[in-house]
Amino acid sequence: MTPTDGTVTEPAFAKINLTLHVTGQRDDGYHLLDSMVMFTALGDEITVAPADRLSLTIDGPFAAGLDAGEDNLVLKAARSFGLDHGAAITLTKHLPVSSGIGGGSADAAATLRALSQLWDVPLPDAATQLTLGADVPVCMTADLTRMEGIGEDLTRLGPAPMLDMLLVNPGVGVSTKAVFESLASKTNAPMTADMPDPFEMDDWVSWLSGQRNDLEAPARTLAPEIDDVLTLLADQPGCTLSRMSGSGATCFAIFEDADSRDMAAAAITSQRPNWWVAPTDEAPT
Repeated sequence: MTPTDGTVTEPAFAKINLTLHVTGQRDDGYHLLDSMVMFTALGDEITVAPADRLSLTIDGPFAAGLDAGEDNLVLKAARSFGLDHGAAITLTKHLPVSSGIGGGSADAAATLRALSQLWDVPLPDAATQLTLGADVPVCMTADLTRMEGIGEDLTRLGPAPMLDMLLVNPGVGVSTKAVFESLASKTNAPMTADMPDPFEMDDWVSWLSGQRNDLEAPARTLAPEIDDVLTLLADQPGCTLSRMSGSGATCFAIFEDADSRDMAAAAITSQRPNWWVAPTDEAPT
């Protein structure tokens, strides 16, 4: 949205890998994926304002985990336009850092959208977006999306259904590179082709339960705290599916209804007060 003072604010929605199948590896080292991606209304926020030069300020509850230097992905996204334009960029960091829910990629995508509006210029093309990171193209919209290849082959499936979902992060960072390097098999089966309508909720969640996150096993070995998260989630009444998102350490659970989700959030917060526990049932708008 664009207030009258010329600033532009864009949400950077949390990305959830409902499934993540690693189906191969290219000669250049990039892994091939088959992943069902959805977004929640939880997320970070990018605000850009007119300025003579590019700058980045980071605030919010997880700001301490980030460096606002030239290597920050937000500034790389700004420079990817190839323009000598200025902007004062503020990243308000609500999501944990290095947590498997696309925070950095979503922030970069939101930066691209915001600066396109501020500068009144087209977005960088898909190939340029991909150079910023494999997850950046999928984060350019909030649609439910099947992501294949290294992240460039996207099938947009429209708005996602609203799920009574709980996100939990135990406060440990997990290296995506280390997780992929620890993956026992780099060639695994893709998602099954019989996916039902996502709005047929029981059938869809049942189908999701039959899919996988191939990165979960190596991540659990590298960060045993993930075991604790998944065990606690699975033990909560009303939980119909629990799984790790991305390369971790954030995990999600889908619940039968909002009451069981909220009771689970309260129970886990009581048992693990230092964890990040975030209930949501809102799809991005």
